[in-house]
Amino acid sequence: MKTNLIGLAFIGIASLSLSGCVLNIGDGETGWNGQEGWEETQDINRGNLARLSLGMSREQVTVLMGTADFNEAYIQTDKEVHVLFYRTQRTKGDGKTTKDECTPVVISNNAVVGWGNMAYKNI
Repeated sequence: MKTNLIGLAFIGIASLSLSGCVLNIGDGETGWNGQEGWEETQDINRGNLARLSLGMSREQVTVLMGTADFNEAYIQTDKEVHVLFYRTQRTKGDGKTTKDECTPVVISNNAVVGWGNMAYKNI
């Protein structure tokens, strides 16, 4: 009887001490169903793109949109051009964001001059 109580006490203490040892290491892309991360990002980015206005500063864009997935910058003649790419659609189910899954936001001399593929092609 005494041996059973000691064994039971040991199992109880061991189970309590091990209950806090669970770690969940995710890939940062997936939610519970494996899609929430990128789907939510795309939905938020599409909603924020609808709030963009021509003439907004780069700082205003980054406050509204957050950090771009990709960016480019160069000087053309006498103007400084920045292109910020935000994920807005899925083309491949490979778990990686690529530029073809993004919408470009074109900023020239610190003012938004357009967004989307047409704006990107016209710079």
